[in-house]
Amino acid sequence: MTNLQPGDKAPDFTSVNENGEKVALKDYKGKKLILFFYPRDNTPTCTVEACNLRDAYQDLKDKGYELLGVSPDSEKKHQNFIAKHNLPFPLLADTDREVIEAYGIWGPKKFMGRTSDGLHRTTFVIDGKGKIEKVIQKVKAKQHADQILGEL
Repeated sequence: MTNLQPGDKAPDFTSVNENGEKVALKDYKGKKLILFFYPRDNTPTCTVEACNLRDAYQDLKDKGYELLGVSPDSEKKHQNFIAKHNLPFPLLADTDREVIEAYGIWGPKKFMGRTSDGLHRTTFVIDGKGKIEKVIQKVKAKQHADQILGEL
C-alpha cells in the first residue's frame, strides 16, 4: 500500500506516546528504529504481534534497534495494552492518523468480502540518518520478530 521504499527519507513526525509525551522521529537521530504500525490494541492479531516483538525485544536492542509501535488508539488504550501484556516499548497514540497517513498505510482493505478504509499493518526499519532501510508489508504476527531479524 505504501509508496515508501528502501532508500527513501522517512517522513518526519511528532506525536504523543501512551503517557502524553511528545515523540518525534528526530528523537531517534543517530539510532536505528523499528517503526511498526498495527490497527488496534487488544485485538487477537495485534496482541500476538506485540507480544512477539516483546519477547524478542532484547535481541532487537542487542542489534542496536529502538522499537516504536503506532496505532490510531488513544493514550489510555495504549496504557492498558502495555500494562496487560508487559510491553517494554512505547506506543504512539496517532488518533488523528497524521503519522499513519504520512507513511501511506491508511486506505481500502478487504475483510470477509467487505471493503472499508483502515490501517495496513506495516513495519519500517529506519537507519540513524532517517533513511528507510526496509519495508515489511506482509507482516506475519506470530513471526514478526523473525521477519525483522532476518531482514537486518
